[in-house]
Amino acid sequence: MNFLAHLYLAPDEDDALLGSLMGDFVKGPLHGAHASGIERALVLHRRIDAFTDAHPVVRRSRWRVHPTRRRFAGILVDMFYDHYLARDWTRYAAQPLEQFARRVYDLLHARRDAMPARLRAIVPYMIEQDWLSSYRQVDAIEHAIERIGQRLKRGNRLLGAGADLTGNYAALAEDFEEFFPQLIAFARAAR
Repeated sequence: MNFLAHLYLAPDEDDALLGSLMGDFVKGPLHGAHASGIERALVLHRRIDAFTDAHPVVRRSRWRVHPTRRRFAGILVDMFYDHYLARDWTRYAAQPLEQFARRVYDLLHARRDAMPARLRAIVPYMIEQDWLSSYRQVDAIEHAIERIGQRLKRGNRLLGAGADLTGNYAALAEDFEEFFPQLIAFARAAR
């Protein structure tokens, strides 16, 4: 899952929200390097990723990605699923997405010193461009994928990946709607 889903699935505590975002930037054993609430969130993040990667519905979604980009299908499906979560946010949360995003951005701004350098470097852009709320828009997802592709070492092999979303829009939405309630149940049990 990507940023928005990890934040949504985290317990409603500052350390948990921060740790849920740090999960993609903290690798290896934890061993008390972070506050206990952050470490619990890092562990939850890893469990969510493992559950997601092994799930047959997610594997089906990955097969919807064009073969030339299939190597990156996991990243793409994570982004696509964040789009559906943002689009249908009111089905899953009582708090409006813009308020939730503002709370997260305020937290990230206040807790910059606790973040790994790579996350700290992207936070200003995340806040300025309101990534979390913008995920509702297909073009924002396409732009986010383009940014990811620009960081690839052998050139941007994600060009055109927006077509994987738009060309399979209804099928991917059905996949998400089948998978996400199962992920919510898993995350609650794993807390």
